[in-house]
Amino acid sequence: MKTSRPVRRAFLVVHVTASACWPGLTLGLLALAITAVTTGSEAVTEASVRGMKLFADWLLIPVGALTFVSGLVLSLGTQWGLARHRWVYVKFWLTLATLTATTLVLRPGMGEVVTAAGSGALPDRGDVLMGPIVSLTAYVFMTVISVLKPWGLTRRGRRLRAAARVRGERPVTPSRPADYPGGSIVPVAGE
Repeated sequence: MKTSRPVRRAFLVVHVTASACWPGLTLGLLALAITAVTTGSEAVTEASVRGMKLFADWLLIPVGALTFVSGLVLSLGTQWGLARHRWVYVKFWLTLATLTATTLVLRPGMGEVVTAAGSGALPDRGDVLMGPIVSLTAYVFMTVISVLKPWGLTRRGRRLRAAARVRGERPVTPSRPADYPGGSIVPVAGE
């Protein structure tokens, strides 16, 4: 299923914007977490973890879901496919894992941390810092592989390319990084 160029471009803009917002929100969470665990003030600690909970409740899940859905539409609606390139496949699973962890672990954990901070207890450093650190690491890694597009084709991608060549068609997936959108597209000899 291929999408039209205007639809593809719209989803690309949505995907890149949401994908940029996700690590930005996580950086904000990390700044609040560092403030919460390093301050000596109970009021500042409580305000910091309440701010983290606000981000987690209202922004992280919608932005993560938008990133996941727009990426899925782009992969299924374009020639790049979901399981043709290893970097796309890795990004799919990492995005799904981070969205699931945000929904099932980070967000509920923030409620517990806010309750503890409200009663005057200092939050555990690991409880507050680990989520943003792990998430930010995953987002930076996904950004890097989106730019570098490493690892080549999956077994399915190689099979589809070979079948297209046998039929005398131009391969569905590019053979060189320069053939990706934004790269300088130069026809490969014989294609």
